[in-house]
Amino acid sequence: MIKFIAFLQGLPVTVRYIITFLVSMVPLIELRGGVPIGTGADLPWHTTLIVCMVGNMLPVPFIFLFARKVLEWGADKKYIGKFFSWCLEKGRHGGEKLQAKAGRGIYIALLLFVGIPLPGTGAWTGTLAASMLDLDFKKSIIAVMSGVLLAGTIMTAISLLAKAGILSVM
Repeated sequence: MIKFIAFLQGLPVTVRYIITFLVSMVPLIELRGGVPIGTGADLPWHTTLIVCMVGNMLPVPFIFLFARKVLEWGADKKYIGKFFSWCLEKGRHGGEKLQAKAGRGIYIALLLFVGIPLPGTGAWTGTLAASMLDLDFKKSIIAVMSGVLLAGTIMTAISLLAKAGILSVM
């Protein structure tokens, strides 16, 4: 990891921002990976947070509107069926678990699900779960965006503490 960060630090600033942005778009990694990479690559924390949030949120409307349809279509296909079925099951399971615990506070639960940076949570999974539960599009996007801000704030704080040597992560 240290060699990778040293490699990034040697790249032009624009390339570091692009890498940070793209990492934040990747499912399961999202800004939980983008923020530490950006801060480790000596990018200012505030612009890193914004770039990561935009990268993390960019796919969200498309996931909400189209992911379930695409996953259902591909679930019975020979080469992609297993993975698509896994994604559908993960979304269904996450959505059912979220709804069972949250009840009427489903959007607050969605915000917290996305905002607590743990493995298996995040904007992709939260949005897929919201889509599976047929939640309101606008309310879901606001909850996911708020969750991304919360996760970004937490990851920025952890990254800055680690970079300052106050928090040991390795």
